[in-house]
Amino acid sequence: MRHRLSLLVDLASLLPREVDLDALLTEACRRLAAAMEADRATLWLVDADEGDLVSRFALLPEVPALRQPLGRGIAGTVARDGELMRVDDAAADARFDSTNDELTGYRTRSLLAAPVRERRGGPVRGVIQVLNRRGGPFDADDERYLRALALQIGHVLSLTTLRARDESRPGVVFRGPFNRIVGRSRAMDAVYERILLAAGTDARVLLRGETGTGKTLLARAIHVNSARQAAPFVTVDCTTLPAQLVESELFGHERGAFTGADKRVPGRVEIARGGTLFLDEVGELPPESQGKLLRFLQEGAFERVGGRETLRADVRVLAATHRDLEADVRAGRFREDLYYRLRVVELEVPSLRERGPDEVERLARHFAERFSGRHGRPATTFDPEALATLRGHHWPGNVRELEHWIESAVVLAPDGHVGPEHLPRPRALRSIPPGTGLELPLGLDLEEVRRRYVEATVARCEGNQSEAARQLGVGRNTVARILRSE
Repeated sequence: MRHRLSLLVDLASLLPREVDLDALLTEACRRLAAAMEADRATLWLVDADEGDLVSRFALLPEVPALRQPLGRGIAGTVARDGELMRVDDAAADARFDSTNDELTGYRTRSLLAAPVRERRGGPVRGVIQVLNRRGGPFDADDERYLRALALQIGHVLSLTTLRARDESRPGVVFRGPFNRIVGRSRAMDAVYERILLAAGTDARVLLRGETGTGKTLLARAIHVNSARQAAPFVTVDCTTLPAQLVESELFGHERGAFTGADKRVPGRVEIARGGTLFLDEVGELPPESQGKLLRFLQEGAFERVGGRETLRADVRVLAATHRDLEADVRAGRFREDLYYRLRVVELEVPSLRERGPDEVERLARHFAERFSGRHGRPATTFDPEALATLRGHHWPGNVRELEHWIESAVVLAPDGHVGPEHLPRPRALRSIPPGTGLELPLGLDLEEVRRRYVEATVARCEGNQSEAARQLGVGRNTVARILRSE
């Protein structure tokens, strides 16, 4: 009984995280089989798009997945009728379908299957099935436990991205292999593959892509699916760090190290000990801080600001950037040796326009589900013209821009029906009138060119640094830091 209860607790603890759903629910099946003294357990899900059953999450070493129509076999009958079934002798039961046994080479002798629902009497989301109880057929106690567990699994599914699109209809929607990460386009397949490969190692990963593509979410997925998942995941946004505080932020400082340092403060590296340190927009690190980071990557050693003791920390480092780091290396703004230390595995995150209009629509519906619940709106439906607008937009701000559009639309459509009038009007970047372009004399160094260009952009935005940062594709603090460097 203790093992049966702990299974439910462990499932619930993983819900807020970017876990590999296959791994999560396969482990749940493994533990369920052990708790019920069964040979195997399988979770069949009703695919709302295809209308059949898929054993995407199962202990099936012979094949990666199985599909079968609703109504066929024991699992298909349970999915169709919504009633628990117990079969003591599979070979003698006319409802049993041996097709899967023939495909896998496995022999089913007895089985117990229960419908998976979020609530009693609700639509069926799937079927949880256990096979071949050791010591004899399943009994009434097993039936009671599996009924209770099936409800809990239904609740678990409703809190992940693997949930129903329409709560009143059966089935779930397959949105992607990781919880909280939506995407089924071909462009994302290579990303998912690299995440899983990288998660199985301690290799450093450099995530590259435009602003708003979800690099932080993918970095967390690498951590959550790695052996370090129980340790901290610590993020450092390099765009928000004033140059004079970068070293203290990363490595900490001793009491009295500088004015206002009235106590010892550990840095992000120490806080991340045993876990993962994520350096977001690492290309924004000032040159004087890059050497200290390089030393830590090479030796795992560092000193707090104002300290003399050499400390060590076992930390995996992930980094992300939207910048052309190769150009920064050539220009002397980024250390070449640091670049190669960070780029052990490179992961290119595609822009939203590269992922295609179907992905845009898929993400739009996902965000609509989330925000309609958050803002107390009815389930969202999209007018065909609104969908056409979403699918045809260029999305310079990528997934983040789409997320903001959908939240705004959900708020502005109290009846839940989103039309084109509820979507923000795309605003073109302000153009520079002819004859008013920025002219720069020859002989300036690149830092001065960059500063003058940022100044001109801010002036064109009438002093609005946030708008200038958006047009330049950098953080607002980056703009402020460049302007302070004059």
